[in-house]
Amino acid sequence: MKNILSTASLIVLTLCCAMTAAGDTIPVPDMVEYDVAIVMNAGNTELAPYYISSNNGGTVTQQYDALVAANARHLLSHAERFSWGAGLEVWGGYSSSAGYQRYADNGQFEVQKQHPARAWIQQAYAEAKYRSIFAVAGQKYKASPIVNEQLSSGDLVWSNNARPPVGLRAGFIDFQNIPFTKGWVQLQGEFGYFRQLDDKWLENHYNYYNHSITTGIWLHYKSLHFRTNPNQPVVFTIGAQSACQFGGTAKYYKDGQLDYTVKMDADAKAFFRTFIAGSGGNAQGDSFVEGNHLGTWDIALQYNLNEFQHLRAYTQWLWEDGSGIGKMNGFDGLWGLEYHNDNQLSLISGAVIEYIDFTNQSGPVHWTPNDHLGTPITSHSSGADDYYNNYIYNGYQNRGMSIGSPFVKSPLYNLDGYMRYRDNVMRGFHAAVKGQLNYSWGYTLMGSYRKAWGTPIIPRAGSVDDFSMALEVRYRYWFNWQFSGQLAMDRGSLYGNNWGGLLGITYSGNLNFRK
Repeated sequence: MKNILSTASLIVLTLCCAMTAAGDTIPVPDMVEYDVAIVMNAGNTELAPYYISSNNGGTVTQQYDALVAANARHLLSHAERFSWGAGLEVWGGYSSSAGYQRYADNGQFEVQKQHPARAWIQQAYAEAKYRSIFAVAGQKYKASPIVNEQLSSGDLVWSNNARPPVGLRAGFIDFQNIPFTKGWVQLQGEFGYFRQLDDKWLENHYNYYNHSITTGIWLHYKSLHFRTNPNQPVVFTIGAQSACQFGGTAKYYKDGQLDYTVKMDADAKAFFRTFIAGSGGNAQGDSFVEGNHLGTWDIALQYNLNEFQHLRAYTQWLWEDGSGIGKMNGFDGLWGLEYHNDNQLSLISGAVIEYIDFTNQSGPVHWTPNDHLGTPITSHSSGADDYYNNYIYNGYQNRGMSIGSPFVKSPLYNLDGYMRYRDNVMRGFHAAVKGQLNYSWGYTLMGSYRKAWGTPIIPRAGSVDDFSMALEVRYRYWFNWQFSGQLAMDRGSLYGNNWGGLLGITYSGNLNFRK
């Protein structure tokens, strides 16, 4: 089962050579779009509340931020046979510090104040398209193939919760008709390799006392999805995503002392073995398969009520190993229902309700009595997939923010300097709605509740919970200016009792070179 997605990826590469149909989207003029924004937020705790910090690319995470962002981009034209694009997004300004524990030479823990960089590049990329095939090099956001990123709790494999890594990816620009199906079946797929470039962040936030820190990590991503004719009343989508952490160097600490070091392969063979989920390399950390793999089975069913309104049910089944790929992890995953109205000037233009469950984690597949003959374990069995965690890699994160679902509390919030997830055995609900009162005024309302029980390896004696809510109000002045305000709060023992507010001012424009 572990090679199903890898085999499908090879099929994608083969079909890329045969399929040449261009997309049906409207041509994009030869122009450069740009935005300049000022973002300010404040709260009552060292880190921002959940809904302010999540799903924004890791840009606003602290108690206080006063930031300026500039973004310029030349868009691809889907309608032209050959097209190119490029973009640059830069952030800078002031962010307050949060205190992280670090083990000191005197044998005591000290609090080290850490804050984000005063200036950084959020996106920098160049891309090109020929017919239906695209390639992009650099650092760019990637859209989810399944969830609505404006309203969802987030894609389970590759959300926009963390800063995008730097790398190269290629695939189909959109869903493409499969030859000989007469447009009834379409296919979309892509793959890429990336570097996170977060070594300094990890070194500054790690506690240097327990477990390990892994730097120099590579990421691999691939996806493959099939869709029926989108112009029919009912549209069915099915596919899968896969991601893998590989390479890097892990340093293990015990009671504040460096115990041993493990260096994982990052040569050409390692790149190939991550693509096909092949057997591990020579390193101690890769004895089973190369790197740390995770992914989802994705399924969606859409019913088009009319030309503008759509209902969609969707699910993502998360997996960490072969048992999860074989769906031996029960009800685990994301289950959602979405309403979407293409008429953006509607009181309700979109709504989502989702249930997220990570409590099975392959249940009795792991740690059964037969695995521990001669021990006192005689009847208990529990799952140990340990979603987003790995015994040799850091948690599945970039600069402390979850690359997968932000609904699981990100390692950024571990002020004790532990760089893994503490509460991935969890379940909860998320709901969101957005709309426009008129052309000028719009809103988004979000709320969620979750309960967590620690991890399969380190369970809590009891449980922790959280209720979070946020309201954003937007005002657009003419075509160029937008003013926004957001209020957010957390209540419970998981994040604490937090509140915060955010104000944003954005000016947008374009430079048209075909006037």
